[in-house]
Amino acid sequence: MANRQEPGEPEGMDLVHLLREVTLRLDLAGAQFAGRNGLHPTDLRALISLLDAARAGDESTPGRLGERLGLNSAGTTALVDRLERLGLIRRVRDTRDRRRVLLEVDARAVALGQSFFGPLIDRTIALLATFEDGEQAAIRRFLGGVRDAVGEA
Repeated sequence: MANRQEPGEPEGMDLVHLLREVTLRLDLAGAQFAGRNGLHPTDLRALISLLDAARAGDESTPGRLGERLGLNSAGTTALVDRLERLGLIRRVRDTRDRRRVLLEVDARAVALGQSFFGPLIDRTIALLATFEDGEQAAIRRFLGGVRDAVGEA
């Protein structure tokens, strides 16, 4: 599919269309991964959310996970139960507040994701290495801005 500026479209629409295509392909890859591993697409989003939170140093509780995914309490409980049953996450007691339950991603889930998404990540990092620091900063600013715009929508 060509990504070019169509006559009469606002400046930059070609990039919007390209971003939409990238989003679609990533979504399809995620669905393929989920299907191969007996997961629902929400399961994959939950694992990604938990991994992102851990990378950021944020603790994850079922309530926070449900909030990030837009799920109600019952849906969140079913999701956490399913992922725990599959051995992909575990519930652990907070050492500071034993009443609170934290969610942790199991190393098995990380290895499973790496086996599927690792080559894509490696190709993406190799591609980024072809850009100069200033170009990478522009890409980072653009993607962060799109993320923030979606969050506001």
